Amino acid sequence: MQLTLQSMDRVNAMQFGVFTVGDVTTDPTDGRTPTEHERIRAMLAIALKAEEVGLDVFATGEHHNPPFVPSSPTTLLGWIAARTERLILSTATTLITTNDPVKIAEDYAMLQHLADGRVDLMLGRGNTGPVYPWFGQDIRQGIPLAIENYALLRRLWREDVVDWKGRFRTPLRGFTSTPRPLDGVPPFVWHGSIRSPEIAEQAAHHGDGFFANHIFWPKEHFLRLVDLYRRRWAHHGHGAPEQAIVGLGGQVFMRKNSGDAVREFRPYFDNAPVYGHGPSLEEFTEQTPLTVGSPQQVIEKTLTFREGFGDYQRQLFLIDHAGLPLKTVLEQLDLLGEEVVPVLRREFAARRPAGVAGPPRHPAAVAGGSDG
Repeated sequence: MQLTLQSMDRVNAMQFGVFTVGDVTTDPTDGRTPTEHERIRAMLAIALKAEEVGLDVFATGEHHNPPFVPSSPTTLLGWIAARTERLILSTATTLITTNDPVKIAEDYAMLQHLADGRVDLMLGRGNTGPVYPWFGQDIRQGIPLAIENYALLRRLWREDVVDWKGRFRTPLRGFTSTPRPLDGVPPFVWHGSIRSPEIAEQAAHHGDGFFANHIFWPKEHFLRLVDLYRRRWAHHGHGAPEQAIVGLGGQVFMRKNSGDAVREFRPYFDNAPVYGHGPSLEEFTEQTPLTVGSPQQVIEKTLTFREGFGDYQRQLFLIDHAGLPLKTVLEQLDLLGEEVVPVLRREFAARRPAGVAGPPRHPAAVAGGSDG
């Protein structure tokens, strides 16, 4: 299908979306804890709303321990694929350490076909020690597992018949992973990391994307990882450092009036399982990417990410954590779609120099007219 000039502009435009970690957290304002079923249904509603308001990406985490529910990302994303037309379906994260690479290859190729190419995935190691032995692995081997398993995954998607032997699983002899990737093009892979230079190196070596999920720590920590990734990308011959494929995380909570946003979000922040009972909301918003305020404040802070990280390809926001009710999250999506993302699209595009790579998209999704 021939692409119009307008659709080509969207193909090269920066992507904006949301991701969920799927936590089941008590709402501190009324003491109510959603059931697992309610939380899962809420995640589905968030994804459909993301497409409705014009966002590009919905991504889900993968967890195998309470209080989280998304243990089967491809099942969740397959349901969403059947009910959307242009939304890119991704993960944040797919566990490359405790999942069998054969099963990852099969599951995400199948999802590719179901979604007509609107699929990519973010690989990560996971940081919950007890989960590793549940799947027969040792967290102390996290880096070697990530490197070996991904090497196998790449071959399974790129070679029709694979002979393989490694340290962490049984050998393969004459094995063919089915279904084969859609159009012979594997899903694009992001490597997500919050602390490991080895993962930045792995992404750069293979010419894959690097996602710095900088939601809890000061940006200086992630600047070092992204800079390493860009330099090693160039070292491995994939292009200039500024052509590397970078994604960033962020957190926002908005109301029309910034004071209302702070008052409403404060009890959720103060009692959040990850950062509650620690730094104040004001300290945290000053030191991390968290923005609590008006849509204009979100726009202004997000635009500053480019100053440190350079031009990048994907921005995902976390908006549904810490016990926030679904109604509130859907209101956040309305603000993102109506007031924030349109401005960010224009501003990032206006500041983007020639030669910066566009975000990854599968050819089938582009040719099919997907502007996501």
